[in-house]
Amino acid sequence: MRADQPAEAPRLRWPLTAVLVTGPSMAPTLRHGDAVLVRPGGRPVRPGDVVVAVFRTRPELLVVKRAVRPQDGGWWLRGDNDLVTDDSRAYGVADVRGRVVARYWPRPGRVSRHPL
Repeated sequence: MRADQPAEAPRLRWPLTAVLVTGPSMAPTLRHGDAVLVRPGGRPVRPGDVVVAVFRTRPELLVVKRAVRPQDGGWWLRGDNDLVTDDSRAYGVADVRGRVVARYWPRPGRVSRHPL
C-alpha cells in the first residue's frame, strides 16, 4: 500500500499494515521511500501522532500526516514540511485509518532521521 497515491483508499487490516511513504510532506520525520508499520485501532489517536488517513474531500487518497486536533468528528492534519500544503489546510478534515507505530525501512540507525 502506498500513501499519497490516488486510487480507492484501502481499508487497513489488523494488527499491522505496511505503508510506503511517497512525497516530501512529512520530511524530515519521514521521507519519500520510507516504509512504516501502521496499527488500525489500538489506543485513541492523540495530537502529535503520525497517522494514515483519508481526507473527506479526497476519499481516494491515502495520506501519512501528523494529527493536530480533533475536528468535526475527524482530525485536522498537517505535514511536517511546512513548504508542502497538501494537508488539512487544502483538503479539510480527515478520517484516521490507523496510527504509524514504526519506520522499518530504511532500517533505523542506517540513516540519520528524526524518530516518530
